[in-house]
Amino acid sequence: MAQPNAVAVAVETPSADDAVVVEFKHVYLAFDDKVVLKDVTFTLQAGRTLIILGASGSGKSTTLKIITGLLKPDGGEVYVNGVRTDTMSETALMTTRADLGMIFQEGALFDSLTVRENVGYKLYEESEMPLDEANRRVEEVLGFVGLAEHIDKMPSVLSGGQRRRVAIARAMAFKPRILLYDEATTGLDPITAVTVNDEVIKLRDFENASSIVVTHQLRDAFYVATKMAVRAPDGQVQIVDATPDKEQETLFLMLREGLVVFEGDAHALRRSTDSYIKTFLS
Repeated sequence: MAQPNAVAVAVETPSADDAVVVEFKHVYLAFDDKVVLKDVTFTLQAGRTLIILGASGSGKSTTLKIITGLLKPDGGEVYVNGVRTDTMSETALMTTRADLGMIFQEGALFDSLTVRENVGYKLYEESEMPLDEANRRVEEVLGFVGLAEHIDKMPSVLSGGQRRRVAIARAMAFKPRILLYDEATTGLDPITAVTVNDEVIKLRDFENASSIVVTHQLRDAFYVATKMAVRAPDGQVQIVDATPDKEQETLFLMLREGLVVFEGDAHALRRSTDSYIKTFLS
């Protein structure tokens, strides 16, 4: 099978003051004879969002597993917060994972625990934070995602969108600086998906979170890339069209057959003349 040609796209160069929080250098990974990633290189700047697109099996979710250390690449280098992680032991990786918040497909909540217990699980079970302080943090993050009144309910009584927002609150609870979203809106109707996308935007714009969003939902990808969160004079949060400068803080990375075939902002992606990209977008 012929390999796709990379598409060179001119994008704004990040300021030298921007820290690189995730970096892949020529990452290669194969499962037996199946090559998943051939030569993947990219960076994520602090406070920015990277949206990874690609067909099924292109390696989108695999990149997240490599970042978290669940998979080790066969070649190349991986850095998180400036520290090389692909050569780390499982014990050493625990420190790195403390700065990563993962939002899985379907939310992956504990059905037998309340919303409070789900969101605060890591604080209650894996930290020495006093109980009253942990409870305040749980209430704070549930308030952020608009679910404070559901704190003592069971996940089974929540809607699909509410469960995804609880999952986001759980990832936020221990204040990681990097959030990883793996198909967070899959299976949701368009209106419900918007409520989840709004939380991704709010975390980027209000909490300065660095995010990697893996999705095959183009509607959601462009929504996150072209909107921004602002506070009205009355303190209410509004999601509005992003300014040109703000829009450039979210970049797209498209994978095809284990290679990066596009990297750039939403405007450049829409203007691409590459036949594969045009077909994918249509």
